[in-house]
Amino acid sequence: MRSGVIAQKLGMTRVFTDAGEHIPVTVLKLDNCQVVGHRTKEQNGYVALQLGAGRAKVKNVSKAERSRFAVAKVEPKMKLAEFRVDDTTLLPIGAEITADHFVVGQFVDVTGTSTGKGFAGAMKRWNFGGLRATHGVSISHRSHGSTGGRQDPGKTFKNKKMAGHLGTERVTTLNLRVVQTDVERGLILVEGAVPGTAGGWIFVRDAVKKNLPKEAPLPGKFRLANDGEAAPATESVEG
Repeated sequence: MRSGVIAQKLGMTRVFTDAGEHIPVTVLKLDNCQVVGHRTKEQNGYVALQLGAGRAKVKNVSKAERSRFAVAKVEPKMKLAEFRVDDTTLLPIGAEITADHFVVGQFVDVTGTSTGKGFAGAMKRWNFGGLRATHGVSISHRSHGSTGGRQDPGKTFKNKKMAGHLGTERVTTLNLRVVQTDVERGLILVEGAVPGTAGGWIFVRDAVKKNLPKEAPLPGKFRLANDGEAAPATESVEG
């Protein structure tokens, strides 16, 4: 199991194939995504990588956080996240993951925070059909209708689909195909839409319901801060 990455959503565009067909894609940018810490089974009970992305202002980082970044010899990060990995796929602290960590054609799972839409009605929130246009319905055409019986059961059941707050939830979209990667600019283009707004932080990792391609590097593609060159992958996935 390889590590995922923290990316920033830039927006959507489209790319054209050799046959002239266009593919809608979402552009994700790796903004200095580095390993800032390890989680080991001896100390923490599980194995994981702690990644950081973006650049935070020093005045906005607590003294304890600054000391932790100083130990890892990395700049203060704006976003932190952990990714569970195997013992054999641990990346060194300070390593910066590059866009060719994912290969073209492979499938990834993308997690983000959905766009907040505030208070929404039942038709927009749950795709209800609404009430009839005529035959006694007045004013309340877009209402959700009855919410429970009067005598039996005499209450509204918990989790009843009604109007309320919509969006700003953690959403994971499965099996999005990687269309292109740009190592120089740190861009990953995935097919289809990704949850969240432009500028939001996105977590990308190998799809759990698809096989990892043989070309995928293990433990991953990264560059070390001291040499600035991409470190070669140790091996590839065996078929």
